[in-house]
Amino acid sequence: MTELPRYEYVKLADAIAADIASGKLPQGAALPGERAMTDLYRVSIGTVRRAVVELRKRGLVATLPAKGTYVIGMPEAVGDTPEENEPNG
Repeated sequence: MTELPRYEYVKLADAIAADIASGKLPQGAALPGERAMTDLYRVSIGTVRRAVVELRKRGLVATLPAKGTYVIGMPEAVGDTPEENEPNG
C-alpha cells in the first residue's frame, strides 16, 4: 500500500514536537515568532499558523495573546496511553 503524503503543516508540527521531546525546546520555552519560523523552516505563514494549531491540539503548546506561544507539555510516547498500560484481567 502506498503511504499518503503528509501536509507541510503536519511535517512542521512533527519537527517542533521532536524538538520538544528531545529537550531542545523545554517546557516553558517560547517558540520563535511566526515570521521567524517562516524564515527558519522556509514555509508560508499559513503553514506556521496551522502547525501551531496542530501543536495546541496535541497539548504541547499554549498561545498567550500578545505574548507568544510556549511549550507546556511533552509528546506522549507510543504505548503510554492508560488503556494500553492496564493489566488484562
